[in-house]
Amino acid sequence: MSSKGTADTPSEADHGSPGPPPAGEAVIEVRDIGKSYGSVIALRDVTTSVRAGQVTCVLGDNGAGKSTFIKILAGAHQHTSGEFLVDGEPQRMSSPRDALSMGIATVYQDLAVVSLMPVWRNFFLGSEVTKGVGPLRRLDTAAMKSITKSEMQAMGIDLRDVDQPIGTLSGGERQCVAIARAVYFGARVLILDEPTAALGVRQSGVVLKYIAKARDRGLGVVFITHNPHHAFPVGDRFMLLRRGRSMGDFAKDEVSQDELVNMMAGGSELAEISSELSSDMGPASPVAKQMEADVQHK
Repeated sequence: MSSKGTADTPSEADHGSPGPPPAGEAVIEVRDIGKSYGSVIALRDVTTSVRAGQVTCVLGDNGAGKSTFIKILAGAHQHTSGEFLVDGEPQRMSSPRDALSMGIATVYQDLAVVSLMPVWRNFFLGSEVTKGVGPLRRLDTAAMKSITKSEMQAMGIDLRDVDQPIGTLSGGERQCVAIARAVYFGARVLILDEPTAALGVRQSGVVLKYIAKARDRGLGVVFITHNPHHAFPVGDRFMLLRRGRSMGDFAKDEVSQDELVNMMAGGSELAEISSELSSDMGPASPVAKQMEADVQHK
């Protein structure tokens, strides 16, 4: 499947592999990892871990290095410095299939689902269940429908009908189908690329609920986002990227949501802008007053 598929997941033959490791055990570790494209340094000296039964949130604005980081974890790019370990063993993956074979599944932001196909067809797209042999081999439609329904229910997703076109689902529901699919096909680590970026408040809440469900089933989850308000409720660890560098890697009890917001927004930069606005428009300007209030709040 392409990197823009519903999810990059192991093939049907890989299903039934050993489940996630014990909660808290490191599945992925990156140590001082970096990536260069010629003379351009996209990522430098990044260190963090992804542990079973935990959500690691990777936060940063556009250009922070999130895309490069996710591509290294997903096997699409190789790191050029540092160490990348899976289950404590150094790895240098050459393709996304290498990542899939290790149980690392990626759900990309742009879900390339086939909108007019039913939910169950998209769930098994590229990994269809068949029955019979030789020229009598055919799709086992009943089995795929049954599995899709049971896996949706196991994740707490209540679909009216698995025969309905997936295009009739909301954006949040389609993300949840992709998450359930990755779990079914044996993922131990689930990488989610900005899953709430294009969603409204209610749909974002639905996705966050199923991120927590995946964590509770023992998966290590990497939640890529630029929104600390989405990250904090579900996250166990938080790594902030800015211009390809890590600005910190914190456990949940080491940082508050306000501190995450402040680090993401750049408190000093916001104060400087507020000062400039006050100077240009006068201290009575409503915009300047709001900016000053924001800085004081942070």
